[in-house]
Amino acid sequence: MRTHYDFSKMKGEKNPYIKLLKQPITIRLDKETVSYFKALATELGVPYQNLINLYLRDCAVSRRRLKWAS
Repeated sequence: MRTHYDFSKMKGEKNPYIKLLKQPITIRLDKETVSYFKALATELGVPYQNLINLYLRDCAVSRRRLKWAS
């Protein structure tokens, strides 16, 4: 294995599957929720949008349902 690789001559190509990985959306969240996730993201050292995505994905995989107080 080389100790140094020269990537200056490499032709850059965009990932053709990137559009299949993430879907951009617009979502409105209250300020307290955004502040919570931003603070937690700073503490963990990850972008807050990634943290929100991880949380929502965990909810979807676990099939969690919101319990409404009727």
